[in-house]
Amino acid sequence: MKVQKKLSPAIVEASKPEAEPYRVWDTTVPQLFLRVQPSGVRSWNVQWARTSSKSLGKWPGVTVESARVKAKALLVETDQHGAPRAVLDAKKPKAYTLGEFVEQEFKPWASANRKWGDGAADRILAVFEEFREKPLAELTPWIIEKWRSKRIKAGISPNTCNRDLATLKSALRRALEWGLIDADPLGAVKQSKVDSSRVRYLSEDEENRLRKALADRDGAARQARARNNAWRKERNQEPLPALGPSDYGDHLSPAVLLSLNTGLRRGELTSLEWADIDFHSHNLTVRAAAAKSGKRRSVPLNDESIAALKQWRKQVGTKGRIFPFRDFKTAWGALLEDAKIADFRWHDLRHHFASRLAQAGVNLNAIRDLMGHADLKMTLRYSHLSPDNLAAAVALLSAPRKPAKSRKARSV
Repeated sequence: MKVQKKLSPAIVEASKPEAEPYRVWDTTVPQLFLRVQPSGVRSWNVQWARTSSKSLGKWPGVTVESARVKAKALLVETDQHGAPRAVLDAKKPKAYTLGEFVEQEFKPWASANRKWGDGAADRILAVFEEFREKPLAELTPWIIEKWRSKRIKAGISPNTCNRDLATLKSALRRALEWGLIDADPLGAVKQSKVDSSRVRYLSEDEENRLRKALADRDGAARQARARNNAWRKERNQEPLPALGPSDYGDHLSPAVLLSLNTGLRRGELTSLEWADIDFHSHNLTVRAAAAKSGKRRSVPLNDESIAALKQWRKQVGTKGRIFPFRDFKTAWGALLEDAKIADFRWHDLRHHFASRLAQAGVNLNAIRDLMGHADLKMTLRYSHLSPDNLAAAVALLSAPRKPAKSRKARSV
């Protein structure tokens, strides 16, 4: 039975504890009640819905009149907002800064669910360091446009800015899906327009210089290992594994040679496992999870690729990934400097592979399949590299056509 009284200090004091907790409702503010616990603790509460109430404090710290004032104020907020502001604020998700969100939420998820997910998180923290302490909701298109302009002015390519921005936007879409923000703050930010038709490939002389630089690099590594082991021997220390005359100094040479002969994307290359190589059929499998298109494909391996992989397998064994690295930036930059090759990215090894195929007269559809292009438009960038074949095709139209024999002549 609901007990209602015009609450006063005397009535509160007279409300003694019982075996079970009970309530005494105020008639002045009907939604206010005094809760009496078996322990003797008496507390004020206000109820605005059948199953929704909030504590206002304990007697005697909160007097009867103070409890009524607090209850009335919360009921006004409930009328305006559907619930007291304190209750609504408590239900709101934490207002993460960019750094907090990436480190506490996005990175653990990405590491478990995405290839190189922790790398994406680290990239955001490094590239967008100036926004680490900024709340997610305060990231605006204007802030990002200023960031992009500053980066491009400093010499960073629009392509690189696009990749960095795509990584950040992908993370923020997760924050939106998880209810951590109410709207995508960068939804209006567009990618910079770039010339995607760029096809940079090595001239014959450049390729020769690149291969020589690789060979010189491996030779220097073998000599350094021999000197190191001689030094260790003099000091009675365990020698490092010796490098034979055909051994690679490290992963760079086999990685470059495989890229030159398969056109794999860097992500596809670094995701390769030894189980993806069929030495018997001379074939390599790009798993769907590693492919940009999300589709599995096979790439034939020529003799140079097979030889490079066999030599590298002999040196490192067959456990784990073939090239357990995310990128080759430091070693690659030094190699290009030694080979005196400018304006050539790792991705351009892929262009070089496709360009050589086109120059050899390989059908564009075959090139598309080998490259893993989802759209033939991407492959058409290499069509201009086979002018002789195109000219030969058009030349067929000018060949004189032989007159068809008459039915009478054929019957003779």
